[in-house]
Amino acid sequence: MNKNELVSAVADKANLSKGDAQSAVDAVFSVITEELKKGGDVRLVGFGNFSVSRREASTGRNPQTGAEVKIPARNVPKFSAGKGLKDAVN
Repeated sequence: MNKNELVSAVADKANLSKGDAQSAVDAVFSVITEELKKGGDVRLVGFGNFSVSRREASTGRNPQTGAEVKIPARNVPKFSAGKGLKDAVN
């Protein structure tokens, strides 16, 4: 499912116009992104948790040349599925 299909599904489920559903989906993504940028987390009980994890600097190798490559430290987004989502999938 891509974003357009998600918007259509939300519009059908919530009896909204596609424009309103597009705004709602964009707003949800925006709020989650802004909270993660601030270093916070978003907890949706029964669905899952969005958080930020710190990945330390490391050294890797270029597979073509075998040369060492320095990989800088960075923050990465992380999602942990909640019990409700896990149960629904299984």
